[in-house]
Amino acid sequence: MGKLYFKKSSKEEKINRPQPKKETIEFLLNYSKALSVIEYKKMKFETLMN
Repeated sequence: MGKLYFKKSSKEEKINRPQPKKETIEFLLNYSKALSVIEYKKMKFETLMN
């Protein structure tokens, strides 16, 4: 029985890999900058500093 699956070369993977939009990256970076996590007695509180 022939091989049913094959591995793409790294060059092909780079070509077919979807790229995120610039707006998506900026949104995630800004969100992570505004997120604050505070730990208090085994509890975690998450707040957005906006």
